[in-house]
Amino acid sequence: MINAIITDIEGTTSSIAFVKNVLFPYAAKQFPAFLDAHWDDSAVQQQIKAAEAEAGKTLGTPEQASNLFRRWIEEDRKATPLKALQGMIWKAGYENGDYTAHMYPDTAPALKKWHESGLDLYVYSSGSIAAQKLFFGYSDAGDLTGLLSGYFDTTTGPKQAADSYRDIQQTIGRPANTLLFLSDIEAELDAAAEAGLHTCLLDREQAGLQSRHPVVSDFNHINFPD
Repeated sequence: MINAIITDIEGTTSSIAFVKNVLFPYAAKQFPAFLDAHWDDSAVQQQIKAAEAEAGKTLGTPEQASNLFRRWIEEDRKATPLKALQGMIWKAGYENGDYTAHMYPDTAPALKKWHESGLDLYVYSSGSIAAQKLFFGYSDAGDLTGLLSGYFDTTTGPKQAADSYRDIQQTIGRPANTLLFLSDIEAELDAAAEAGLHTCLLDREQAGLQSRHPVVSDFNHINFPD
């Protein structure tokens, strides 16, 4: 019996286009001014040091750091310091009402239904935990954070590594075979299955994807294993 659901965001609860066409360009545009204004903030400097370690170079000025982060955005790098700083920038955008986070029409009703049925709901995304909370807090469907029991990001580990899902399972504290992971990425589902979790692939574009995992086009068609 499934006791908890862990869901990806991009391509699963929400359109990839929103992240790539709205959030990423917004952060890229705001990075220079944001780093100029907050360069000496301890939280920002912590991420700058982490980025220096990952890039193997010194980032001595806001301009140097901004250029690096904007290049990482273009490369779609899953770098933790980039994700953390993007989250700080996106927070202002959400709070200013510049945008709300896209949710597929079936997402919020399904999350509410599952929550009401007693299932614990978690998020595992490459975006930072702070960014995930903003995403669900300022969604098209309103504030959904009250439905969620916890969040996981790349600080847990890579999403295509089985050990990441083992760590998530241990943190949740339920047997692996009572957890269901939802994603649109085959390699992530492979890693989750290797760790003993149930899996389901979301084919949101109805592209006829072939997979060794169960495939559905939306949350309403998910069959829960006994």
